[in-house]
Amino acid sequence: MDLKEPAGEKADPEVIKYDSDGSNGVAEGDVKNGKLERGLKGRHMQMIAIGGSIGAGLFVGSGSALHTGGPGSVLIGFMIVGVMLLFTVQALGELAVLGFAMGWDYALSWLTVLPFEITAAGITISYWRDDINIGVWIAVFLFILVVVQIFGVKGYGEVEFALGLIKIVAVVGFIIFGIVVDCGGVKSDPRGYIGAHYWHDPGAFRNSFKGFASVFVTAAFAFGGTELVGLAAAEAADPRKSLPTATKQVFWRIATFYVLSLFIVGLILPSDSEDLLGASGANTKASPFVLAIQMAGVKGLPSVFNAVITISVLSVANSCTYGSTRTMQALGVRHMGPSFLTYIDKQGRPLWCVVIQVAFGLLAFIGEASKGSTVFTWLLSLSGLSYFFVWGSICLSHIRFRAGWKAQGRSLDELPYRASFGVIGSWIGFFLACLALIATFYVSLFPVGGPADAENFFENYLAAVVVLLLYGGWKAYTRGRGGLFVRASKMDLDTGMRHLDLDPLDNVYRKKSLANLPGRLVRAYV
Repeated sequence: MDLKEPAGEKADPEVIKYDSDGSNGVAEGDVKNGKLERGLKGRHMQMIAIGGSIGAGLFVGSGSALHTGGPGSVLIGFMIVGVMLLFTVQALGELAVLGFAMGWDYALSWLTVLPFEITAAGITISYWRDDINIGVWIAVFLFILVVVQIFGVKGYGEVEFALGLIKIVAVVGFIIFGIVVDCGGVKSDPRGYIGAHYWHDPGAFRNSFKGFASVFVTAAFAFGGTELVGLAAAEAADPRKSLPTATKQVFWRIATFYVLSLFIVGLILPSDSEDLLGASGANTKASPFVLAIQMAGVKGLPSVFNAVITISVLSVANSCTYGSTRTMQALGVRHMGPSFLTYIDKQGRPLWCVVIQVAFGLLAFIGEASKGSTVFTWLLSLSGLSYFFVWGSICLSHIRFRAGWKAQGRSLDELPYRASFGVIGSWIGFFLACLALIATFYVSLFPVGGPADAENFFENYLAAVVVLLLYGGWKAYTRGRGGLFVRASKMDLDTGMRHLDLDPLDNVYRKKSLANLPGRLVRAYV
């Protein structure tokens, strides 16, 4: 948490995060052996916010959601999760907190996603060369990720900036292409003008409510990593300016790169296409984006977009190494993990955390085994649903933080950045997270097109079991110290503060009025 600097006091240059409800910050800057290098600039933070986690979840996984739920379900489902993320990231602008259960669940989700993403990157190469064993590409991509880690946070920032820029250009290009196709402007497409034909035939919704409920896990996996902008604040050169700016960019990312692009896909690709049945993992041959381009009859462009998917998957893999290592380091600092995790070298790299992450990356070679797909299915069951728990806990932490702030007689004017939607936004975000969990529970218990199945249920809902075990185990280890929650009046709101001067423009928009409404809207989203 950042506060304006009291007169006559010197700012603490080291500590950046705090606890709001007895839980612990995921981005910690104060360590025993060294400190995280603050090498992320404003452009890095904005690119992480806008295009950081756009990958196989959007470009490939959305195809299975389209086939199961239809374009209407995909659009509404992604909009619901997008609104949830908008409120969550706004809350994250004020704080960044995760407790033991949420912290380790978040770390495990990134640890297990890495081998999947590396394998997925190798699978995308088979679009051009299926004669080369995928193990070769796994080794190549894993080596590249290790090289990026050598350059620390600066390497992560520069790689994400370059790859993110490519992804943004590709998505914008696809949206323009899709509009032209839908209007019948592609000569090679015999369909001519399409309009909203596919929303009527085969229809906007498939498999009733079950089809709609099945979209949420896919959306969570596609949106996963949006919260990395808050994690990266610990290594930002100027978090006071870059973090609020980056969180505001999330609105445009959700509206344009997810909702608008999927709306376009639903217009130019029928949801009953049999080719969508294989839309999982990184099977780019079943990517709805690639299929939409192929149906338009444009030669060469499907290959180009497949290359974009390869780049996107590698980008997410790069984010995996960053997200897991920084989370584990923070948990170690807060005595919620082994002490060796706190070690940071002179270049600001949490070395032991990096070693653990790379070791998990080696699990990608399991895909070479006959039962490799089964192992990956269970590993990924730890990730998709866990994002709802993490996002919900962030919103709840913000609500509790504001309650503690008020109970201890502090003024909101002391906060240099306030969530644009306040506590109401966090309540809505928390409610939507709970709603998504309930819908996913229902479709996991009663799957689409089949009877209730225990294996299917745990494949979709295993993350909930892990969270409960982690929470119960931590409470047993600490003997229930602190109870279920910390009273608002007893919260420690001072540990980990970093004092900063307020931007003079902030005071202009503190008092809400019709006169400054345009200015407040601009500052909220731009």
